Amino acid sequence: MKAAFIGLGVMGFPMAGHLARAGHAVTVFNRSPGKAQAWALAHGGRAAASVADAAAGAEIVFLCVGDDADVRAVATEALPAMAAGGIVVDHTTTSAVLAREMASLAEASGRAFVDAPVSGGQAGAQSGQLTVMCGAAPQAFARAEPVIAAFAKAVRRIGGPGSGQLAKMVNQICIAGVVQGLAEALHFAKRAGLDPAEVYAAISKGAAQSWQMDNRWATMTQGKFDFGFAVDWMRKDLGLVLDEGARNGAALDMTRLVDGFYAEVQQMGGRRWDTSSLIARLETPADAPSQPPPARRP
Repeated sequence: MKAAFIGLGVMGFPMAGHLARAGHAVTVFNRSPGKAQAWALAHGGRAAASVADAAAGAEIVFLCVGDDADVRAVATEALPAMAAGGIVVDHTTTSAVLAREMASLAEASGRAFVDAPVSGGQAGAQSGQLTVMCGAAPQAFARAEPVIAAFAKAVRRIGGPGSGQLAKMVNQICIAGVVQGLAEALHFAKRAGLDPAEVYAAISKGAAQSWQMDNRWATMTQGKFDFGFAVDWMRKDLGLVLDEGARNGAALDMTRLVDGFYAEVQQMGGRRWDTSSLIARLETPADAPSQPPPARRP
């Protein structure tokens, strides 16, 4: 298909690359032109001068940008430039309200919108093994799914517009709880004088096993927090969860508590540490990793 990819961050850059390798004609746009030019040099596609330029005549346009406002601005510019009947696939994590708004806007223009947040992080994007949760009309999903499969190991339609974003919120609730439990467990093991490696070898084969344990136990033990999804972005996502919970009446006591713990990590200078850094607030200052404080959270 003639495709455009808008947003070439740590996720978008490799995702767009997988699309090109799958044989799609890909044009890219990024607010920092250098990234788009680097991508075009690496993958043989075209770097566009604007969103509208990238989307011109495209049958499918992928978005992987920052937040609701970014998606609204980019989609509003892209939709009129696309081919009639084209599809916008949004991989940004946003509110479900925004996803429904964009689906209505796309439908009014004779096009379609798929909210398609992802799980799997930077490593999943690079390996083409992301999990994609979609909200869309069945026909739009059926057309988009084979294209999304270029960088995904699992693509599933959850329901109508907004459902993908709601599923991503469920995903983030689960991660928040698991990482906090893992942080407290590792902290407890160390205070009890146990060898963390021996504890991991024992409990990782039983009911306590999780992806987070398998991939973050060792790095948390070492105080290394540079493995992907940043605390700033997790707080953005948990804010979306809490806002949606306020609308639908869900009881989210644990999520609210862990969001507060992440706020403490931010105050420690850990805005760009990965989400496993929850353990840092449990350690003594001497044990905490020394990293320069990143830019202020948007």
